[in-house]
Amino acid sequence: MKTTIITNGRVVDPKQNLDKTTNIIICDGKIHSITDEISKDIEATADTVIDALGKVVSPGFIDIHMHEDECYGMLDSCVSPDNLSDNMSTSALHMGVTLDIAGNCGDNECDPEKLLDYIDSHGAPVNMGLLVGHTWLRNLHGHKDKYKPITSAEIEKMVSDGKYYLDKGCLGISFGLKYIPGTTWDEVISLSELCQKSNKLVAAHVRADVDGVYDAADELARMGKDAGVKVQFSHIGSMGGYGQMSKLLEMIKSYRENGIDMLCDCYPYNAFSTGIGETTYDDGFLESYQADYDSILIVNGKYAGQRCTKEIFEDLRKNAPNTGTVGYFMKGEDVDEALMSPLVMLGSDGVRHEGKGHPRASGAFARFICNYIATEKISLIDGISKMTTMAADRLNLTHKGNLLPGSDADIVIFDLKKVKDLATYEDGQIPSEGFNYVLIAGEVALKDDQIINDHLGKSVRL
Repeated sequence: MKTTIITNGRVVDPKQNLDKTTNIIICDGKIHSITDEISKDIEATADTVIDALGKVVSPGFIDIHMHEDECYGMLDSCVSPDNLSDNMSTSALHMGVTLDIAGNCGDNECDPEKLLDYIDSHGAPVNMGLLVGHTWLRNLHGHKDKYKPITSAEIEKMVSDGKYYLDKGCLGISFGLKYIPGTTWDEVISLSELCQKSNKLVAAHVRADVDGVYDAADELARMGKDAGVKVQFSHIGSMGGYGQMSKLLEMIKSYRENGIDMLCDCYPYNAFSTGIGETTYDDGFLESYQADYDSILIVNGKYAGQRCTKEIFEDLRKNAPNTGTVGYFMKGEDVDEALMSPLVMLGSDGVRHEGKGHPRASGAFARFICNYIATEKISLIDGISKMTTMAADRLNLTHKGNLLPGSDADIVIFDLKKVKDLATYEDGQIPSEGFNYVLIAGEVALKDDQIINDHLGKSVRL
């Protein structure tokens, strides 16, 4: 039996309403016990002893909303696994994340079963769970016109495939409704109903933002009610962060009071990121956001690092629609209101284009600690809950996101005063710092901001 002991740390576990200086004993990758007393015999025979004096000891963070690195898409092209990039999950490890939930906004980069199997056979920097993407299922059957509906027979094929991947352990279904405006109610409800029996999650990038977000929220609530499932309002800051947040949160509170299980995630930045060819930038977007082209930063490609102009926009929309952008449209006060709401948990929405992108993929969790917990806008235990317990409960992962005996020993140890997010909009890949240890299944993955082992991650399935 391999034993690791963490001593003298400020142990915070929202699941147990625990916040005290104490010790943790880990045996064979599982939490054995939390105890105020460690005998000298036990300490002497432990394989590893970590002194966490003056540090916070928390369950490993769970990123409930990220987008697996685009290079994983090469799994479908018989490319050598040695050529796969893992930089997104490496960035996650650097900010204390031990579990990424990918396949959000309707997108999967490759066959979900292949990706989960690949991670189990080769390892990964962090654990990964997957949602089945509605858009990916649509594309699988050749339905690539995002503005057109599909037939009932075609929906049946999508439902059959969706059920297959849920049975293989995927944690729920995701939609990118704003990105696929041709999606019909029959598509939405048929796929959502697959999650009812197993109580799996239905997550959605809802159909509209700005003032259209209210009707979009009503549609998501109807999905939850009619399908009998719990629903997740994805990155609420980028959907209602233009002056709509107060009303939107009140609506979600009302849904919950009427028996609809809706919660949300959000990232701590007031700019979003998406491809320039997406429906976000369809005709009328400047009027909707009350902005000009120079509110858009080009992430990659021949105009990388430049602010957009009308000429650049038209060129990229026509000739390079997959080019990544950062859109500076959101209101900081709306993002703050969302993140401080008990209805909202943290999710990075991390995404990259050709290895470059928004700083949220590298900094979201560290930035939340710096700007909200360390400043006491949010209490430590409530902040930790937003990064651990809320997501684990949402996903039915009883062995993750807590420090109960028998749970997986995924643990992060950090200095509340030293955690920093360093990634910028111009250089979004700079890793966060201030993390003393990250343990995955009781093994040290990161020590003093340096990665020790980047192959400890496994798939997480239900």
